[in-house]
Amino acid sequence: MISVVSTRPIARALVLGAYVLAVEWTRALVMRAPGAILPALLLGGVALAVAAVGWTPEQLGLGRRRLALRVLGGLALGAVLLLPAAVRSGAAPLLPAGLALAAIAVSIGEEVAFRGALYAALDEIGGAPAAVIGSTLLWTAAHALSHPPQFLVAVFAAGLLLALWRWACRDLVAPVVGHVIADLGL
Repeated sequence: MISVVSTRPIARALVLGAYVLAVEWTRALVMRAPGAILPALLLGGVALAVAAVGWTPEQLGLGRRRLALRVLGGLALGAVLLLPAAVRSGAAPLLPAGLALAAIAVSIGEEVAFRGALYAALDEIGGAPAAVIGSTLLWTAAHALSHPPQFLVAVFAAGLLLALWRWACRDLVAPVVGHVIADLGL
């Protein structure tokens, strides 16, 4: 089984897609239990990051080249992702420290899984169009249990923006930074 997944790009993409959906849906269901939000976010983030095992930093869009510029790009992405919150009335709630750390863990895990490993797997089989569209559709499906249906259009738009950045810049650092900022701000 492992050799089939490691030698066949389609099998690898299917297994990764099923894995990240299973992790996200399990996390969404577990979070409904009293007192389970913090552990579900932390463990979910770690479980999603496991999707990166076997991929090189270059394949994932990670690295140190031009890091400051990539972080700056992430700050810009975060600002764009926060635009819906900026038009809301009232002040944004502050997250307790533990919940903020858990939100950071799941944001990083989601980016590594969706725009890192899954994107790379889909890119192998269909190039950038398959990677951008496939990772965005799976990202949206993964959030179907944790977000109201009317919010899924915004989830799709955010996923598309992050995937397009990943494609255009061959970078995962900025999507990670932008996602963290958005999750902390929303």
